[in-house]
Amino acid sequence: MATIQCSIVSAEKEIFSEAVTMVVATGSMGELGITPGHSQLLTGIKPGPVKVVKENGEEEIFFLSGGFIEVQPDVVTLLSDVAIRAEDIDEEQAEKAREQAEQIRDNADSDLDFSRARAELAEAAARLQTLRKLRKK
Repeated sequence: MATIQCSIVSAEKEIFSEAVTMVVATGSMGELGITPGHSQLLTGIKPGPVKVVKENGEEEIFFLSGGFIEVQPDVVTLLSDVAIRAEDIDEEQAEKAREQAEQIRDNADSDLDFSRARAELAEAAARLQTLRKLRKK
């Protein structure tokens, strides 16, 4: 089976580097399914789950807080400020972050506060969506 090298890199470290048969992420224009032989691409990715399918068919799910995906002939690289394995997400902490962001949004004094709260709310919701995707696997 054909594979492509996949690297997932956060601001702190590389958390995944392995040959895979497919990478699924949400790009700035919609869902992306990257397989060996995919055309070259550089695009933004939205906060949320990223699924990789390994050579043995096993799936692994990660949370990325946004960033970029670069597809080259033999390698896919995902760069994000925050990248963590889905099973490492603390659901209680993500739920609290969502609630706090909603409170800040509802009590925002300025457009800047509202925008920041909306971004934090989107990230917390994406973390929870990643957990749900992991549980469905």
